Amino acid sequence: MAPGKIRIGTCSWTESSLIESGAFYPRGAGTPKARLKFYASRFDTVEIESSYYQIPTVAMAQAWVDRTPAGFLFHVKAFGALTGHNIDPRRLPDDLRGMLAPGDLEREELHVAEPALLKAMAQALLDALEPLRQAHRMGFVIFQFPPWFGYKKANLDYLRYCKELMSGIPIAVEFRHGSWFTAHHRDEVFAYLKEHKITYITCDEPQYGNLSTAPFHPDATTGIAYLRLHGRNGDSWHSDVPGDEYLYPESELQEISRHALRLSETARTTFVMFNNCRCGYAMQNALDMRRHCRRFGEEQPPGEKPGE
Repeated sequence: MAPGKIRIGTCSWTESSLIESGAFYPRGAGTPKARLKFYASRFDTVEIESSYYQIPTVAMAQAWVDRTPAGFLFHVKAFGALTGHNIDPRRLPDDLRGMLAPGDLEREELHVAEPALLKAMAQALLDALEPLRQAHRMGFVIFQFPPWFGYKKANLDYLRYCKELMSGIPIAVEFRHGSWFTAHHRDEVFAYLKEHKITYITCDEPQYGNLSTAPFHPDATTGIAYLRLHGRNGDSWHSDVPGDEYLYPESELQEISRHALRLSETARTTFVMFNNCRCGYAMQNALDMRRHCRRFGEEQPPGEKPGE
């Protein structure tokens, strides 16, 4: 069987320090339209991060379609309430704000647990993404769970609930706590993801020798492999103050490329997505990774949308 495609990209194209650095976008790419068109001339895949903070509109999704070529893919980060994060209720669409209790509207942060409201939020996200679906630009909805979302039966079942909420759009899940990967739980977790056709995201983040972060465990649970690379700078990982961004050195890029190539032997598509976005480091590392893939004859033009 021929190896699958490897698609490389970044987890944002609009991060403020990236734009301010001038490290990637040329002069003249000073508008959202110009920046996305330039990005799409260099890469075939990107993640939308803004959807974590605010549900996009149909007009926004249509603009993303209009600014990218056929074969380009958008992975969309799930709205924060769907992954157990607090949200700013003031940024909700009017119809969802109308479902809140009066006191909730005045809060800066709100935790949402009511099934009816979560379902309405998921449906609003689905409706907004319809232009991407229609144009075959839709990749995964990315469920990046927080570090406090550890292994337990209820959380395992919640993964299936997330898939049901997305109603036909494939989901991919990223764990940020090591309890999902212990010897007692790992086999069960991966069997569950395979059974329910949920794509596992391999997370790369700093390691402390405990369960506070997820270990780098490259694997796949569907026909799609997904590596999501946050950097390995542990000095400020748990701090509220942003630290220096992490630029992957050549030795680590070689290590990651070997895993990507191994996964591509059995996966239909392997995504390698860099989330060290500040200061343009993700762009630099993604371009470097693309050269690694070319070296092995693996660089591919844009291909089909992901699926199960």
